[in-house]
Amino acid sequence: MVGVAGYGSVSSIKALWETRIRRNKEEQQEEQKRRTDRGGATGRLGVGFWEDRAVLAQLKQKLQNEDGRLILRIEQEEWKSLPGCLVQLSQVQEWRIHRTGLHNIPHFIGTFQNLLVIDLSRNGVAEIPEQIGKLTRLRELLLSYNRIQSVPEELAGCECLERLELAMNRDLNQLPDQLRNLTRLQHLDLSMNDFSEVPDCLVALPALQWLDMGGNHLEKLPEDIHRMEKLHTLWLQRNELQELPQNISRMDRLDTLVVSGNRLRDIPPLMEDMSNLRSDVSFWSRFVNFRDNPLTLDVTLTSRRMEDEDEDEDENEDDREMFGREFMLTYIQEARKRANNDPSE
Repeated sequence: MVGVAGYGSVSSIKALWETRIRRNKEEQQEEQKRRTDRGGATGRLGVGFWEDRAVLAQLKQKLQNEDGRLILRIEQEEWKSLPGCLVQLSQVQEWRIHRTGLHNIPHFIGTFQNLLVIDLSRNGVAEIPEQIGKLTRLRELLLSYNRIQSVPEELAGCECLERLELAMNRDLNQLPDQLRNLTRLQHLDLSMNDFSEVPDCLVALPALQWLDMGGNHLEKLPEDIHRMEKLHTLWLQRNELQELPQNISRMDRLDTLVVSGNRLRDIPPLMEDMSNLRSDVSFWSRFVNFRDNPLTLDVTLTSRRMEDEDEDEDENEDDREMFGREFMLTYIQEARKRANNDPSE
């Protein structure tokens, strides 16, 4: 009986110590997890309390108040990742972080419900996290000159988005169809990427007014391009377009069309009635340009400005007129003459 009792006491003590060891180990793991959660978003495990406070104080020095908006502005400093303590600045309305070498958008981005603008241009961001879709008040997302290769379908959750810039990400070549749900999107920059066609979702965007897809590899435009009823500016320079769809003439609000540096062989005759396209107003607004295309007919306009004080400005105006609306109309008329075998040709 004594032996049995002794064995039972030893077993109880052993069980007690095992329980204590297990609990101690669990507590250590919990503490480690808390530290990781606090500093893990920066990729730096085990960031201490005091270091967090120092980083937070540094971030607070980057806050600016402009026109009633609280802005986090960081320029040309090394911030390859954003620290977890940034969540304590959830009242910030704009992020403007440029040339910092930033590698990623933190996955806790969804906690910043007050964000209206995210401008991370000219960094090294390679991915847009799915959590971005939680920012239902976001109006502008500017990620040009980064390394983004794809856009998550969750971005469609940013229902207030009005401006999206993804220029010069090089490998970007498609968009998720869900982006057609961005019913307030007005301005879209996809220039200098790797698109070979215009994504279907763009034609379905009801509010789109400004689109730049210059510097891609577009070979054709959608036949139903006229569905982009509110589009007034379309940049398609330096692509591989061989023709323009006839329905482009039905884009009544289009007043700026740039197709220079393509492979166009002809100009659709129906474009003759596109009175909004101009070439005699201020640069960057309301004009059309067909320069550097292997058009079938050789049409040359004589410069009307022979003497002017400002030669540089005059050269720009002449260039636009030589390949602008007047050129377009003259080309269409000449093509019509030849088609009809006009003897006065």
